[in-house]
Amino acid sequence: MKRHLRAIVAADMVGYSRLIEADEVGVLERQKAHLTQLIRPRLEAHQGQIVKLMGDGVLAAFDSVVDAVSFSVEVQRAMTEREAGFPEETQIRYRIGVNLGDVIEDEGDLFGDGVNIASRLEALAEPGGICISGTAYDHLKAQIDVGYAPLGEVAVKNIEQPVRVYRVLLDPRSDAPEPQKRVRPRLVLPGLVVAAVALAAIAWISAGSLNFFNDTSAPFQLEAENRSDGRPSIAVLPFNNLSGEPDQDYFSDGMTEDLITDLSQVSGLFVLARNTTFAYKDRAVNVRDVGRDLGVKYVLEGSVRKAGERVRINAQLIDAESGGHVWAARYDGELTNVFSLQDQVTQQIVAALSVELNADEEKRLSRTAQVDPQAYDLVLRGLERMRRFSPATNTEARQFFEAALEVDPDYARALADLALTYAMEAEQHWTASPEEDARRGIELAEKARELDPSVAQTHFVLTVAYRAAGDIASSIEAAQAALKLDPNYADAYATLASSLNFAGRPDEALQAIQQAIELNPITAFFYTWIEGSAYYLKGDLARAAELFERVIESNPAFTAGHRMLAATYVELGQLEDAEWAAHEVMATAPDFTVESDPAYEGFRDPEVRARYASSLRAAGLP
Repeated sequence: MKRHLRAIVAADMVGYSRLIEADEVGVLERQKAHLTQLIRPRLEAHQGQIVKLMGDGVLAAFDSVVDAVSFSVEVQRAMTEREAGFPEETQIRYRIGVNLGDVIEDEGDLFGDGVNIASRLEALAEPGGICISGTAYDHLKAQIDVGYAPLGEVAVKNIEQPVRVYRVLLDPRSDAPEPQKRVRPRLVLPGLVVAAVALAAIAWISAGSLNFFNDTSAPFQLEAENRSDGRPSIAVLPFNNLSGEPDQDYFSDGMTEDLITDLSQVSGLFVLARNTTFAYKDRAVNVRDVGRDLGVKYVLEGSVRKAGERVRINAQLIDAESGGHVWAARYDGELTNVFSLQDQVTQQIVAALSVELNADEEKRLSRTAQVDPQAYDLVLRGLERMRRFSPATNTEARQFFEAALEVDPDYARALADLALTYAMEAEQHWTASPEEDARRGIELAEKARELDPSVAQTHFVLTVAYRAAGDIASSIEAAQAALKLDPNYADAYATLASSLNFAGRPDEALQAIQQAIELNPITAFFYTWIEGSAYYLKGDLARAAELFERVIESNPAFTAGHRMLAATYVELGQLEDAEWAAHEVMATAPDFTVESDPAYEGFRDPEVRARYASSLRAAGLP
């Protein structure tokens, strides 16, 4: 056995099992073509060698880390072009990890931490992306025409010390200045919570662009059978798509979300939010484990089969403590009656749990909405695009919602979702005219509210649109109206908390965000950001710093976390730490100025705004 310092590349195909199940022959033929026409020639060009070749991945070794990363960049850029002709959900994409480290060679195979770290980095990479270790980065710097984004120090499985990680920016225009080195607390990544973040792309925070990496907050746990308010607690798991077509996932996901919404509007139930339960999508789960982890008494699971104009829903309600079935049923019908089928499921669950309804809830459940099935399908497709949270997918979602309104001009939900695309665009500054887009969002959302004031989503969209327009008072009123209709609306509590912060009411904001976290325990970093902002406004700087540190550990690229942390450190007298946080801001947002900070713009109290701006400037921000 010999020891060598080698650059190791670990590459893995994203969603291999799903792709093979959908088109085994086609996927294997394309993978073989990529191997022979792209991967092997690029390996040879950069003097690399294949150590292991699996059906869904490659492990390769290089004498030079520059060659290893150059190979990885060329493969990822070429794959984008080679797979461009296939639908996005069927494209072959790789995750790649690169590490420079000590390895042991034995009979042509490589072992050791150098290999293990490369494999762990591959798991951290985005589909189509590359993550490299700090040792690789230190030897690269400007030798390759790419940029780098620091992801901080990350604890990886079976490696004693945390690993410094960088994401490779394939577009060199996205290059950023090298961040200063700083030791951060060891970070543990629960797999379930990491999965949840991909489901948490809810675009409503006035904090600049959101870049999701991971969320590491431990799941909030409740005593399921002893809830203080006596309400039965329930988690609705993502319904399985039994249509035989993976591209129909949007429909089964949409049906699940509709059931969560319907159940949430029953005040006698405690219903966990979509973001939390969708962390279990495509996972084999034990219902008892789900109940214990999420602190719920009941779990609803099921399946959806859509065939032509027919739909079948299978659902079963399970006691998470005993594992026994409380109720199960199958519903068949035409797509035109899909809302009626959903209402039947909701009514049966309410009856099975002996939940008492108030007059408004009885009226709502007895009145089934009528909607054109084509319009409904278009809305679900639009929601799937909107959750991807980018300027491009936001525009695509808008087109679906506009198409739905062409089919059914009075479809309030489609109108509300269309309004949300404008509100998101305004808040995230994805447009050259944010004020105009905010006004358009308000106009559409108000029209949706007029069409059907009983839909909580229309009020929620108004919350976002009003805040984007700077009307914080109206934003608060709209959030309260949404919560009156849907007392389990976690994101409405969170948006309410954010607006209360901007209004200078942090005590109320804390109550709201804590309610949001209870309803959405597997939550993304921005809930923590809202909570930290409330403590900053209250003057509890130690607690605020602790929370902002958690935010940037979860997502090192989230500049709003670094900005608030810089201001907090200044006010704690930790100037060196504040300067480090300010440097991280400029590393991820080189064009930042204090006046352009969305939080600075959002604070209504001139004294708070002056305090925040002064602290940012003291940290060294322009």
